[in-house]
Parts: sequence; C-alpha cells; structure tokens
Amino acid sequence: QLQLVESGGGSVQAGGSLRLSCAASGRTFSNYVIGWFRQPPGKEREFVGAISWRGGSTFYADSVKGRFTISRDNAKNTVTLQMNSLKPEDTAVYYCANAGPSPAGSLKETRSYDYWGQGTQVTVSS
Repeated sequence: QLQLVESGGGSVQAGGSLRLSCAASGRTFSNYVIGWFRQPPGKEREFVGAISWRGGSTFYADSVKGRFTISRDNAKNTVTLQMNSLKPEDTAVYYCANAGPSPAGSLKETRSYDYWGQGTQVTVSS
C-alpha cells in the first residue's frame, strides 16, 4: 500500500508563493508518475502538472505553465510543487497522486491515478 501526504498549504496574497510537498511511503517502488491536481470550490478536480519518478520529466497544465514547478527528491520520496505568481483562481484543495506503470488513460485524467493524498488547502486572496 502506498501512502501520500501533502503539506505546505495555506493562505497568501495574489502574486505570492507557496511550496507544497507530497511525501510518499509504503510501496514506493510502484511510483511511476506523481501528479498534482486541484479542486476549486464547487468545481471538478483538474490536472495541474506531473513528474516522472525515474527520469524527472515534467509537464503542466497551460493555466500554470511558467508559474508552477514540480521537482522530486528520490532519496526522500518527496515531490514538491513550487507555486509562484499565485492568482485568486489558483484557490483550491491541492492533491498529489500516484500513477502506476499502466495508467488507465491520459496522465491528465484522475482515473489514471491509483493512490491519492488527503489534500491541502491553498487560498489566494486578491
């Protein structure tokens, strides 16, 4: 069983920065891709970005490209989401999730991820 725990959420003014962490434990050898998703109030969960656990390649949603950066520390089994130039529309609960080697669909889809963290709240005020 793989456990994912997010931390680092909070409140910030527009233009500010926050750093979220996702710590993995348990069956970490099953990691393939770690994805970040967010769920704004009253909306569906949406893809933010993802990182390949082995090669470290990343890709992002257009809405965060150039502002958010995902990195990993394999030794600590931790993935970080650095968020800069935050906007009020970035307000959401942020989740990290693990996709195994045979995802059900696109890595931008929630159905491709089999383990999820509990989420952490990010609030950006104008």
